Amino acid sequence: MTPQKPDRRPGNPRFSSGPCAKRPGWSLAALEGVLTGRSHRSAAGRERLARAIHLTREVLEVPDSHRIAIVPASDTGAVEMAMWSLLGARGVDVLAWEAFGKEWVTDAAEELPIADLRTFVAPYGELPDFAKVDFNRDVVFTWNGTAAGVRVPSADIIPADRAGLTICDATSAAFAMPLDFSKLDVVTFSWQKVMGGEAAHGMLILGPRAVERLESHRPSWPIPKVFRMTRGGKLIEGLFAGETINTPSMLCVEDYLDALGWAKGIGGLAALHARVERNAAALAAFVERTPWIDYLAKDPATRSVTGVCLRIVDPAVASRPASEQAAFAASLVAELEREGVAYDFGAYRDAPPGLRVWCGATVEAGDIAALTEWLDWAFMRLRPALARAA
Repeated sequence: MTPQKPDRRPGNPRFSSGPCAKRPGWSLAALEGVLTGRSHRSAAGRERLARAIHLTREVLEVPDSHRIAIVPASDTGAVEMAMWSLLGARGVDVLAWEAFGKEWVTDAAEELPIADLRTFVAPYGELPDFAKVDFNRDVVFTWNGTAAGVRVPSADIIPADRAGLTICDATSAAFAMPLDFSKLDVVTFSWQKVMGGEAAHGMLILGPRAVERLESHRPSWPIPKVFRMTRGGKLIEGLFAGETINTPSMLCVEDYLDALGWAKGIGGLAALHARVERNAAALAAFVERTPWIDYLAKDPATRSVTGVCLRIVDPAVASRPASEQAAFAASLVAELEREGVAYDFGAYRDAPPGLRVWCGATVEAGDIAALTEWLDWAFMRLRPALARAA
């Protein structure tokens, strides 16, 4: 018997984990007045960039003790800018539990000549043992594993009296989860995640201890121009006032300003967090009542509330080889794309087979709830053929 299609459809079918959905009500009209064809070094251009930094501080509630810069190459550029510029003064611990964190392991182990390096790598769905990490060394880690749906539960694991620096890739956590800046010396993120901005621009937030390291330590390796934050042993202060290293897209800047203005208008950080929690709760209700699906993250305390990763546990699927599981999950995603009700919610290419639904602040909880009805429909429609082939 063919299952009946659900009556309701998501108002916005975009559930990609990056680039993420635009804020509710967004249209190209939001970019009227953009400084296209103008220099980013003009007075108007500098004002826009400085405003983006100011609103980031206000909405994200970054303390005045921390500096904020707009940097090239998205979150990747921001993380590598910090690693190349700050590491080398002491031993380094790097943690990873999914694809993006493993890139920072590769950088530390194969690209930077760090003699005293320890790596802690956990499989998808789990966190490494933070109890083994020495925070008197420099520590590089991802707050929320976008490809694994696993996050650090809180900053309590980081001692206040640490001697080393903490470098935190927070790209799918910033604006969505609490971040304790007193425990984080470096925080990075990109515009296209929780705020739904356009790609290619990263944000780098430096605490006082990171600034002190920049001005007291010169790495033994070359620093590319796009990574340089000091001149003559002193911090380049203009970088943290909107004087970007390279040319930013003023179109993307305008879009980021629009997203920040929306966030401020709905109530700021608390409102963003509340939206994320509602979205994650709507998806959690579906997982709880649905026997064929479960979370990839094994521990409820470490489950992401933004890039929520799911695995298909129905025996007809889970008993198949990984390649066939991946093909079934891909067919489910393709089915909903053909219906025009959901796009881009398949698991990350290096992750275990399954689904990944973005529940960030720009998504509506009602759209998540509608999506779950279509997920059930697609599964019930596709499963019989797989069962017959068994």
